[in-house]
Parts: sequence; C-alpha cells; structure tokens
Amino acid sequence: MAYFAYHTIEGDRGVWAWIHLTQNLQAKQDEMLKIQSDRQELESRVALLRPDNLDPDLLEERARDVLNYGRENEYLVIQQR
Repeated sequence: MAYFAYHTIEGDRGVWAWIHLTQNLQAKQDEMLKIQSDRQELESRVALLRPDNLDPDLLEERARDVLNYGRENEYLVIQQR
C-alpha cells in the first residue's frame, strides 16, 4: 500500500509531476496568447501597407523611420536601445 501511495505522489506520473505540468501548460498558454496578439497587431499594420488599402500616414511613418527623414523645424530625440 505504501508503495502505491508513494508512486501516486512522486515519480514521472505522480501528483507533483501533474501539478508541474499544469503550471507549465498555463505559462505556455499565456505566452501563446501574447504572441498571437502581437501577430494580430503586426498583421493589421501590414494590411494597412498593402497597395489596395494603403494608409498614407502609416506609409509616411515607415518611410521616415527607414530613410531617417524629418521635416523642417522638427526635433529628433535619439534613444539607444
């Protein structure tokens, strides 16, 4: 009886392993939800840059960012990452 009680709690398929796997699963699901929301945000920004649905403000933002252009009388604050 003690043998079965011990292996019910300890071991690869015991209660402690089940609790650990449940916590690990919850952490991975939270990570997956965050990644999915990041992906949806990126997909929506990419959709605004498609030729059939071009957003001029986003296009200007990306062009200024990539080409390092600025307008006259604008100040540029450079932050190191």
